[in-house]
Amino acid sequence: MIRVAAVGDVHVGVDSVGSLRPHLEHLREQADLFLLAGDLTKRGSPEETEVLVGEVGGLGLPTFAVLGNHDYHVDQQDRMVDRLESVGVQVVEGRAVRLDVDGTTVGIAGTKGFGGGFLGGCATDFGEPEIKAFVSHGKRLASRLEAALLDVADADARIALVHYSPVEATLAGERAEVYPFLGSYLLAEAIDHAGADLVVHGHSHNGTEQGFTPGGVVVRNVAQPVIGHAYRIYCLAGGDELECAPALAAGGA
Repeated sequence: MIRVAAVGDVHVGVDSVGSLRPHLEHLREQADLFLLAGDLTKRGSPEETEVLVGEVGGLGLPTFAVLGNHDYHVDQQDRMVDRLESVGVQVVEGRAVRLDVDGTTVGIAGTKGFGGGFLGGCATDFGEPEIKAFVSHGKRLASRLEAALLDVADADARIALVHYSPVEATLAGERAEVYPFLGSYLLAEAIDHAGADLVVHGHSHNGTEQGFTPGGVVVRNVAQPVIGHAYRIYCLAGGDELECAPALAAGGA
């Protein structure tokens, strides 16, 4: 059994010192790996990044992340990636990594993803260059996620780590008008084409935790306002998500 701890949208600010770290100190005893699903800071400033690395660095278990839209706001995302990786957090934007968990190979593929909407209400790359650029960005990131998942196709278990949602189900609770800015069906298509056992995303603060891609892949919205805890733990065995013991289901509030 593989125990996957995950959270997104922690929105660390300069005033967040000590807000997350105390809830993570014993995480390595409860999980085999830790996923951070973007919007790790409020605005992506260097000052916020320094607080972030103090909160999530050196936890003693494999930790992986993608950035979110907030982390790009002041155009310091490259510095954030460098600092996260300097404290042992691997940022998996457009790539995949493998790790061994007690003889089981786990592949983790990631991308921030992007908006664009869902079938029946999605943007298309037609018309003004600004719209075409918007849609093209989403297509490019979805394609990179598919390629990354295929890179670890021989892993015993595969996890897709994204920020934007691949499905409408985990957006339930949000206003329908903002769905195109919260996710894209292109991510689900990429995941279903390449295959995965679990998808973890954030971004939707008012959404719903549970959903599935059209192909039946488990999707979990781990935005902290949704899960209501410092993290949630999901257990995988034989390619299926299992119910974790209640004591391991969530971190402290």
